[in-house]
Amino acid sequence: MRTMAPKLGIVAGGGALPAKLAEKCRETGRPYFVLAIEGEAEPATVAGAPHAWVRLGAAGTGIKLLKQQGVVELVMAGSLKRPSLASLRPDWRAAKLYAKVGLRALGDDGLLSAVIKELEAEGFTLVGVDTVLTDAVATAGAYGRHMPDALAEVDIAHGFRVVEALGALDIGQAAIVQQGVVLGVEAIEGTDALIRRAGELKREGPGGVLVKAKKPEQERRADLPTIGPQTVELAHQTGLRGIAVEAGGSLVLDREQVAALADKYGLFVVGRGKPS
Repeated sequence: MRTMAPKLGIVAGGGALPAKLAEKCRETGRPYFVLAIEGEAEPATVAGAPHAWVRLGAAGTGIKLLKQQGVVELVMAGSLKRPSLASLRPDWRAAKLYAKVGLRALGDDGLLSAVIKELEAEGFTLVGVDTVLTDAVATAGAYGRHMPDALAEVDIAHGFRVVEALGALDIGQAAIVQQGVVLGVEAIEGTDALIRRAGELKREGPGGVLVKAKKPEQERRADLPTIGPQTVELAHQTGLRGIAVEAGGSLVLDREQVAALADKYGLFVVGRGKPS
């Protein structure tokens, strides 16, 4: 007899990922509830879904809503613009968390780990996106028919080294390298903005490569590096020649569409293990 999966709470930020999780729940008949972050989640994310909106600083309200909805497992998905403490307007629950975290809140990893611990203390079981969207975990090899040439392989290897250094400092998960030159690294602005910015800095000759990988000490249950069709579209628009993501440590949404777009634009999209 098949056992019904426990009710899933989706804490939704920006981008397509939260909607993909809700779609997966509907496909599998799993009960779910979306807690959408005001100013971050897109309206389309909650269309037709059981949901509530909450501002980022209202942690107490969010926890109360999740408990009222009978949520057992919780997944955090989507991008968040890092607010200043003043604009956050934390309620007593969020203020208590910031006081407990202290200087760790200055980095994303420290803050996310602390948030997860607090949510677990409230009785929720935190799960990673990759445990729900198992078919979205990046695999080794090419998405589509194009492969990087020798020059691109050098840029990919250098990109992974750069991202490893960025991650060790809890800065970002992506870099763009062209002909051995680092055109840009990801910080608070996110991958799309990084691609656009690097497009303005590109050199003559073969285009650059976007490399994405998780941070060395990253909390796997939150904020895995992700690409999707929009990433490929932007890569094409800004003159990149390809994308490389960490196999097993990142997500590729709508992989068939990603492959089709890569073939259409003559780009490579590959999953790779981190260089040792």
